[in-house]
Amino acid sequence: MGSNAMDDIREIVSLASRKAGYADLYLQAGASHSVLFEEGRMDTLSSSEADGLGARVVKGENTVYSHRTGTTAASAAEALREALNDSGIDAGKFQGDGREPLLEADVRAESPEAGFFRDLDRKLRSECRFIRQVTLRLRTSAKSVLIVKGDGSLAADRRDYTTFAAHIVLEKDGALETGYEVRSLLSGLEGFWHGGDAEEIAREALGRGLLMLDAAPCPAGNMMVLMDGTAGGTMIHEACGHGLEADIVQKDFSSFRGKMGEQVASPLVTIIDDASVPGMYGSFQFDDEGTRAQKTVLIADGVLKSYMTDILSARSGGLPLTGNGRRESYQCQPMPRMSNTFVAPGLSDSEELMDRIGKGLLVKKMGGGEVNPTSGDFVFYVSEGYLIEKGKAGRAVKGATLTGNGPEALKNIVGVGRDLVLDPGMCGKSAQSVPVTDGQPTILISSLTVGGSDTGDDS
Repeated sequence: MGSNAMDDIREIVSLASRKAGYADLYLQAGASHSVLFEEGRMDTLSSSEADGLGARVVKGENTVYSHRTGTTAASAAEALREALNDSGIDAGKFQGDGREPLLEADVRAESPEAGFFRDLDRKLRSECRFIRQVTLRLRTSAKSVLIVKGDGSLAADRRDYTTFAAHIVLEKDGALETGYEVRSLLSGLEGFWHGGDAEEIAREALGRGLLMLDAAPCPAGNMMVLMDGTAGGTMIHEACGHGLEADIVQKDFSSFRGKMGEQVASPLVTIIDDASVPGMYGSFQFDDEGTRAQKTVLIADGVLKSYMTDILSARSGGLPLTGNGRRESYQCQPMPRMSNTFVAPGLSDSEELMDRIGKGLLVKKMGGGEVNPTSGDFVFYVSEGYLIEKGKAGRAVKGATLTGNGPEALKNIVGVGRDLVLDPGMCGKSAQSVPVTDGQPTILISSLTVGGSDTGDDS
């Protein structure tokens, strides 16, 4: 990268920011590599590169965004000129010299050979006669980003991601069940397997599928629900987290609007978003606007303390800047997004929480679901659950759903364990997907509506 070219672009961004009120430039150099192994063979092998930049100009309440492929100074100046002109501002003689990339990075992404997957597939099938299909997915990606902020200063970050997932279909006596497990980290492939391997992940999926083959239909009704740490924080993320993103609040789509400083959850509950945790899937050094990653306490001892903000929502609402401005790629504008969001550990042992339940449901793993962020109402599917009777976990059940309201469920938390577990995933919002981590310790909710196919009292 030519230092003179970058100096020119920094000056151009600063000038654009002064002319409009705010402007910035986001540059990205990235690549990804993915493999789908199914039915004993490599089904899909794909690689892609994504180098580009996006110029943003904010004038009053209006934002104009212009993006280009490539990361040259000429492309940057062209995007900035277009954004300014579309904002009704004379761009003057914005000229970027040079066709050399302003951002280059070694972003090669690799994967194991086909034999790696075939050996694992054969080993699983040789040990379990109920397996009908094994699907293994591996995706590695790497991205370098550079943000030229409104004052011309620079912020840079490098993000390597690896995800391995196993999906296994089993059949027994004509009944089909599936097991799924995934592991994702902010890590290249070389360091990904430390602390775990592909066989361990696949066996988790297999074990869950086998468990469901012999599970009984879940009874329905209102009951106490013990959500194990391994449930993954899905409820916190979906039913509460999105409602704490400042743009959702400002659009009046959040049940937490106007409640800053109020008791919105049980005094046992503290919820944190922290992108600075090393190695987590939702971590970064700087967000996609160049704000340094930080720890933000959203709810402390049940009291609402903060929303998650990007630059625009912070300016609009007079809120602290929390470093949650994120985007899927250079083609997208940033918006407030979660990073690593979790319930802080409490003081109870999970065994003690179990002892408090006469009859209820233990949730070990959550599936998907639906949430209305305005009301907080949710329906979640349980992919691994057990009935609890007299303080003991009993038989596995299938077909269970959890129905309730996020803010109400937060208030009905009557126990929080010490055993925090963090679970990675992809979060979708406004057609953009970004890596996140959700987490929670074991939590006890005094009452939720549990749906199931078995409504008999003696089931």
